[in-house]
Amino acid sequence: MHKKNRHIQGYNFKALVKANTKLSPFIIKNKYNNQDTIDFSNPLAIKALNFSLLKSDYNINFWDIPEGYLCPAIPGRVDYIHHLHDLLATTPKALKGDEKQVKVLDIGTGASCIYPLLGQRVYGWHFVASDVDPISIKVAKQIVSADKTLDKAITCRLQEDSNHIFNGIIAENEFYHLTLCNPPFHRSLAEASQGTSRKWQNLNKAKTPAKAQSKQLNFGGQKAELWCPGGELAFIGKMIKESKAYQKQVLWFTCLVSKKDHISKLKLSLKKAQASQVKVINMAQGQKISRFIAWSFYDVS
Repeated sequence: MHKKNRHIQGYNFKALVKANTKLSPFIIKNKYNNQDTIDFSNPLAIKALNFSLLKSDYNINFWDIPEGYLCPAIPGRVDYIHHLHDLLATTPKALKGDEKQVKVLDIGTGASCIYPLLGQRVYGWHFVASDVDPISIKVAKQIVSADKTLDKAITCRLQEDSNHIFNGIIAENEFYHLTLCNPPFHRSLAEASQGTSRKWQNLNKAKTPAKAQSKQLNFGGQKAELWCPGGELAFIGKMIKESKAYQKQVLWFTCLVSKKDHISKLKLSLKKAQASQVKVINMAQGQKISRFIAWSFYDVS
């Protein structure tokens, strides 16, 4: 993990239960019977853990998402935030302006609104959180409005046209230092279901009935969160094309890329789009290697 990630030493379950007693029933011993953990195949346990982390480590006292919506892993999400901070730190000061007023656009914020919550608490950033799903925006607004500080720093906007990403969200005369996105990775519901089956097998739940597995798809997640026609490659490709129209309104566009093989194709698309700078930033959480691609039309060298 990033050196600034406060979860780098794992979870302090005693502190987390103290912050949220509803986590207590989900605490179990690991397979060696020498350390507390939870059943990471149980979406209710994941949800309780997330709220405990948000309350204990980020001073967020209300957070709740509907059943069936994506429940994000906070250590990995905050890693993205830290690496974005590093990216901004390497950018010439003349382009950044007042670093106390960093503005970020989150594409596909989900009901959890997780990136804006973390980015605001860790670095004091201001966010516009967008999504195509009205329920996600409604829930995100409820989370944000429960805290005065968050309410002043985070604005939630519904993307009314699912064929667009930035168009309809970035208003005239707005400027963003960063955009971020955790795109729908899969190309279809069937592909998303296969990914879930592999995840269950990795969690030693292969014997769980298929019907029960489907109910807990990726520990939650609606269509727009998990898949879109063409998968992440098509989604990011569309993002690159649209970014040209907003090249003077965004300093750094960024997006997570789940498949390393997609990077070369995305770099080619960015070359065609005449991006001035392209970076691929690798991140590691344990054995898992993830990455995001960043591009700018400004001279940020």
